Amino acid sequence: MKGIIFNLVEEVVTDRYGEDTWDLLLDAAGLDGSYTSLGSYPDEELFRLVAAASAALGVPADDVVRQLGEGAIPLLVERFPAFFENFTSAQGFLLTLNDIIHPEVRKLYPGAEVPDFDFDTPEDGVLLIGYRSQRRLCALAEGFILGAASHYGEHVEVSQSRCLLRGDDQCLIRCAFRAADAA
Repeated sequence: MKGIIFNLVEEVVTDRYGEDTWDLLLDAAGLDGSYTSLGSYPDEELFRLVAAASAALGVPADDVVRQLGEGAIPLLVERFPAFFENFTSAQGFLLTLNDIIHPEVRKLYPGAEVPDFDFDTPEDGVLLIGYRSQRRLCALAEGFILGAASHYGEHVEVSQSRCLLRGDDQCLIRCAFRAADAA
């Protein structure tokens, strides 16, 4: 996993809970926390951090991962505004993941392994996202979706009818968008 993910996790944790909490999580996970954005690190290190945060906060690991994804979006908007500025909705942004965002991620972070998505829009305001990744971090994808909706001033209800974690061949994430003032 690329170090940029670890850098985002560190920023989300320190912004929400303080630097001492980040240090406590590193200690609990048995990690040194020296991550460079272009470096590659074992996925297991992220999972150990998530487990430590889950134990410290008393919340399920998927909730921790979801919160990390949601909290990372404002940081990504700040770092990579061009990825977000040409869109007026989360759905429009999300539909570019395979064709625009992930190719650019691979240019910026050579060797990055990104998930694969497929999309369907069965009705107005609804986006179905098929998610496939060997990391099975669908909660991170959900967090990114929630963060993107917030960035574009929208509310989104997210649900999964299929999930890799339950043995399905992919996750099927249903996103129902509406304006934040209609929430």
